[in-house]
Amino acid sequence: MAAPRLLRAGARVPHRCAPLPARAARLTPRLYSSIAAPAPAQPRAVDEKLLSEPLAHPDFFNVKELFSLKDLFDARVHLGHKKGCRHRFMEPYIFGCRLDQDIIDLDQTMEHLQLALNFTAHIAYRKGIILFISRKRQFCHLVESTAQACGEYAHTRYWQGGLLTNAHIQFSTGVRLPDLIIFLSSLNNVFEPHVAIRDAAKMNIPTVGVVDTNCNPCLITYPIPGNDDSPSAMELYCKLFRMTIIRAKDKRRHSEAVRELRSKAEGN
Repeated sequence: MAAPRLLRAGARVPHRCAPLPARAARLTPRLYSSIAAPAPAQPRAVDEKLLSEPLAHPDFFNVKELFSLKDLFDARVHLGHKKGCRHRFMEPYIFGCRLDQDIIDLDQTMEHLQLALNFTAHIAYRKGIILFISRKRQFCHLVESTAQACGEYAHTRYWQGGLLTNAHIQFSTGVRLPDLIIFLSSLNNVFEPHVAIRDAAKMNIPTVGVVDTNCNPCLITYPIPGNDDSPSAMELYCKLFRMTIIRAKDKRRHSEAVRELRSKAEGN
């Protein structure tokens, strides 16, 4: 007689059981936790005036005083490649052709270089990550030393395709991509467009790039028409970007110090 009692005790009684959603609702606090999770820490509020003030000025960091047209000419920035190597999208930036060699219009170079330096200064002022890229072996040490001097990053080796687009797979989901990529040479060793230009365009990362007469400037956000083969020209580019980034970071530290002193004075 014990068996029937066990069967009767284990038998399911439909009218006494609640529907499945209701039972799941009652079980959910037990399975996970009935204690509320602590709220995430709120990030420190950034002073909006500190960030919006540079945007109100066309040249807040005075990048125009860093170089002149004569500096570009002395560094041989105007010298392009042979006429047969000319890219059709670079024709608007060419002043003329002499002895079958293209001459770049330095007036346009000066204008585009000022825009590129100004944008770079704003990124550095907002504490963004800047990545220098160059594939030319003779300038690897120069590019790396420039990035190290201004506290940024450089990549002068072989670029693996998908390094930006698949960063969440190759590294981790919380990896931070660069906020700006500076191409001191937009071609690789086999004179093809650098793969990072395409990857940056896919990820909506702004780019600044020196484009010679045999380069394609279409996918670069701020192209700088100029010579990318002359050592004097490359030294000038690196010096200008280094000075611009250092000036922007010093300006940010100075502004934060002034705001902190003012807040302390008002508190007292």
